[in-house]
Amino acid sequence: MSKARIMYYHDGRHPLIYMYEPPIHKEQYEQAVDELVGTPVDAIMFCLGDGRTVLHDTQVGELWGHNVAKWKHQVFHRAGKNARHLIAQGCDPLRIICERAHEYGILVYATLLVNQGSGERGEDMRGSDFRFDNKHLEIGDGGDFGAGFAGANCADFKHLEIRAERLELIAETLDKYPLDGLELQMNYTPYYFHPDEVEQGRPIMSEWISQVYKAVKKSGADRELAIRLPTCMQDCLDAGLDPQGWIEEGIVDVLIADNYGNTAHLYPEADFRPLVEAAKGSQCRIHAALQSTVDTDRMAEGPIQSIRGAACNYWNQGIDGLYLAQWFIRNWPYDGTFYEKIREVAYPQIMAPKDKSYAVPSRRGSGYDLKSSPHVSIPLPVDLEIGEPVVLDFTISDDLERWHGQDRVHEVLLRVRLQGTSEIDRLCFVLNGREVPETLLRKINQTYIMEAPRYRVTGYWYIFKLDREYWPEQGKNSLAVTLVERDREVVDPVILGDVELDTKYLMGKNFHRDYVDPDLGPYEASAT
Repeated sequence: MSKARIMYYHDGRHPLIYMYEPPIHKEQYEQAVDELVGTPVDAIMFCLGDGRTVLHDTQVGELWGHNVAKWKHQVFHRAGKNARHLIAQGCDPLRIICERAHEYGILVYATLLVNQGSGERGEDMRGSDFRFDNKHLEIGDGGDFGAGFAGANCADFKHLEIRAERLELIAETLDKYPLDGLELQMNYTPYYFHPDEVEQGRPIMSEWISQVYKAVKKSGADRELAIRLPTCMQDCLDAGLDPQGWIEEGIVDVLIADNYGNTAHLYPEADFRPLVEAAKGSQCRIHAALQSTVDTDRMAEGPIQSIRGAACNYWNQGIDGLYLAQWFIRNWPYDGTFYEKIREVAYPQIMAPKDKSYAVPSRRGSGYDLKSSPHVSIPLPVDLEIGEPVVLDFTISDDLERWHGQDRVHEVLLRVRLQGTSEIDRLCFVLNGREVPETLLRKINQTYIMEAPRYRVTGYWYIFKLDREYWPEQGKNSLAVTLVERDREVVDPVILGDVELDTKYLMGKNFHRDYVDPDLGPYEASAT
C-alpha cells in the first residue's frame, strides 16, 4: 500500500450527515469523497461519529441515537435519521465512503474519538448506554483532583472494561470494512487517567495501544495505525501517552501532531522537531496537523498566504506529511479558494516563491485557546511598560536572498498593532538586533472605528516596508518592541496585540502583480 502524505480529516457529520435533509441519498453521502477528488489528498480520515456512539452499522457498539425516544437537538436527530435510513437501504455509511474513495484511488482511515466526556441520560443525545450505565468507570469517580481539571467525566483507562469496550469496537470495524488504516484521535479530550495516576497509567495505555496495533495488523498487514496527539511531548506524557515509547516498540505507523486539545486554529509556530527526532531511524512517520482558521477581527478563515506560511514552516522541520484538520469548518461548501489552498500545500518548493503571511500567535478575540497546556506559549496580547522591551520570536520559511537574486521579491511588510496608544507616544522596534527606522514606517490610525469585518479592535497599525538590509532571516527571528515615551494624559495600558509579517513576490523580474498593478492601472492580458 502506498503511504499517505496528505491526510484530510472529515468528521463525517458537520459537512455531511448534518447538512442533508432526511432521507439522505447515497449520492449525497458520496460527496464526502467526491469533493476531494483531484486534490493532493491521499487519505481521508473519516470519523466514526461521536465515538461513544457511531454512525455506521455496528453489532458490538451502539448506533447514534438508538437510545433516544425524544430528541432535544434537531441536528443530532437528523444525523440519526439519516444514518438509520442508509443502513435500512443496505447502504452502510462507512462502506459507502470506503468504496467511493477506493474507486478514485484514495485511502480511507477510520477515525475513532477515543475518549469523550459523558452527560446524563435524556440530556446527552449522542451518549451510549455503556457510558450512562458505568459512571463509576469515569475519572471523576477517583476522588478529588483539584480545580481546573476538565476530564472528570471522561472514561478512566485504568479500567479494563473501558479498554475492552474500545478495542471490541475497533476490532469489529477493522474486520467488517475495507479500510486502509485506523486513526485513534487521542487529542480531542486528552484525559485518560486521574491526574494523580498518570505515571502509573502510561504503561497501561501503551499496552492498550499495542493491542490496537496488533488488531490493525491482524486485519491486514498493509493497514496502518495512526494516532493523533498533542504536538508537545510533555503534554503527551502529562496525559498518560508515551509516543517515544510507542515508536521504540514499533507499535504505531503514523503520529499526527496537533494543537493541544484539538484547538482548530492556525499555529505557524508549532514545533514538531522533538517528534521528528524521536522517529528518526524508525518506521514511524510524523504528520503535522495544519489548521485553516485564523479567527481575527478581519477574517475567520486563513487566506492562502497564511496557509502557505504555516505549511512551509512545517515542511522545513522535516515532517513526513500534512494532516489537514478541521478545514471543513469554514470552508464548506468548498469553493475555488479552498481548492487553491489545498492544491499547493503538498509542495513546499512550489509555495517557496509565492506570497506568504506569518502571525505571532495571539489570543485576541476568540482566537487561540491553548491555555490548558502549560507548555505552549501564546505571547500576545501583552501590555507594554515604559522602557521595558517585549521580545517576540517568530519563524519564516522564506529564503529572501535567494529570490532577490532573481529579482522576484516585491516587498516585505512588518505590521504591528498597538491598542491604547496615542499619536504622541514614541515606540522603538528592533528586528534581529537592528532598530527599524521610522523612514520605513507608515502608521494607520484606527483609534476609533465604528465597524469591522468581524469584531472591533482599535488602535494604531505600525507598518514597515522593510528594505533589504532589514529583511528577516530564514528560520527564527526576534522582534523587540519598546514603549519609549507615553502620553501622560492617558491612563489606559498600551497593548501589543498583533505582529504580522508578509512576504510578497513577483512571478518574474519586472512582472506585474495580479491583474491590477498600483503603478500601472488595470492590466489587460491582450495588451502588447
